[in-house]
Amino acid sequence: MNINDSLQYMNYGVPEDILRRKMHGDFEGAIRLIDRRLKEKNLPDALRGSLELQKLICQRLPGEFPYSKADAMAIIHKDIPDFTEDEFDELVDKRNIRWIYVNGEIRYFNRFYSSLCKAVPEFGKRAQQQIGGMESITSGTSVANLRDVTIAKMKETGSLTTRIRIRATVKMKDEFFTPGMFVRAHLPIPALCDQQREIHIEKVWPEYGSIAPENAGQRTVCWEENMVENHEFIVEYSYLHTAAYKDAYQASGVAGQFDFDLEEQEPHIVFSPYIQALCRELTRGIDTPLEKARSFYDFITKNMDYTYMPDYIALESMAESCARSFTGDCGVFAQLFLTLCRCAGIPAQWQSGLTVEPDFIGGHDWVRFYAEPFGWIFADTSYGVSAMHAQNEERRQFYFGNLDPYRMVANQKFQCNFTIPKEQWRADPYDNQLGEIESADRGYSFGEYLRSKEILLCEEIKTTDSVHLSGNSLV
Repeated sequence: MNINDSLQYMNYGVPEDILRRKMHGDFEGAIRLIDRRLKEKNLPDALRGSLELQKLICQRLPGEFPYSKADAMAIIHKDIPDFTEDEFDELVDKRNIRWIYVNGEIRYFNRFYSSLCKAVPEFGKRAQQQIGGMESITSGTSVANLRDVTIAKMKETGSLTTRIRIRATVKMKDEFFTPGMFVRAHLPIPALCDQQREIHIEKVWPEYGSIAPENAGQRTVCWEENMVENHEFIVEYSYLHTAAYKDAYQASGVAGQFDFDLEEQEPHIVFSPYIQALCRELTRGIDTPLEKARSFYDFITKNMDYTYMPDYIALESMAESCARSFTGDCGVFAQLFLTLCRCAGIPAQWQSGLTVEPDFIGGHDWVRFYAEPFGWIFADTSYGVSAMHAQNEERRQFYFGNLDPYRMVANQKFQCNFTIPKEQWRADPYDNQLGEIESADRGYSFGEYLRSKEILLCEEIKTTDSVHLSGNSLV
């Protein structure tokens, strides 16, 4: 079994003495006790797997939450000198600033400041910081205007197609490189799917990189090398991406029962008692899958607040935690929507990769779900949340049923091994947007290697081809 397959054991729990140390932030003590238990020969596989995962989480969490309150205030005061501790405490209480205990003291998230600038309007304006992406409230009007113009065109013409070319790189940081070390590196590349076609891998360097099949669940190009000198791994690719418009928000849908893409997948797609209760409450008196899915979308987009999240390997019960905290990012919101859909008997699939705008590129996650009379359609809950906060109801409604054509789909399965699997822990074991690196000894976290993405071309094109979406296909 691949080490990453033991993720299924994440929520199985650990002994109380270990849990108490972890919750108090005594991570060294928790790891010491975990190591003692792992030496025992009579451990059930589920407990052993859970302990190994909790050890990894305990190793990762302190680096995610490095700041004391004084540190955090000093960072804010560089841009907002008159910001007060009372204002800081209010943001903490409103769940806009993430924190944990480290050795019994509160420590704050390493990206708390950029998260506030991106997602809290008043804070971003005071800081005068520009954070890119659709979820940002301080990115100016260019992205919003692009989306609104795109929506209008799609409603008028029925679809839009973009031609996109991207250059991506990944490289070990010099301080973690040893000459002669074995390195396995992965970079995501476009997968063949309903939205994408004419996919061309324009350049791979070093040239020996292995390209996964077009239908891979998480498609990558992979290199394996005993590296004498540290260097970048590079891929350039181009493709066409088509988005078709479906007027799904106002439709009532058609009743139906399905038997595909409904399964649980531990540790995050789990129909817990709370998820089941929430599902029943949100679908009470609603008959069709489309209307049920819309109720889930409305619940998330009208109630949730966007925040940056720690590395996903450190998150537990992603969907359920989001449903309790009312906070998350694109992947967390997508995971909650997907879980609620499957719990309600609505087929749902993960999709992710990149959002690719003419002047911005970044990782992004969304969901496609199956509902008659449309067949497979989409929900981008994160863009719906940002539209809600921007008080743009037309845009919020659009992202139920539709996507824009500014995407790169690399991943069509959640928590899926690569074609050439990583043998060590993945940086993100659920999906792949930025690339992964491992040595013979361990998998490297995001802070230990460098990634870059560059848009070489992003243009809307006119096409006489029929819309490339499968409509009612059950594929």
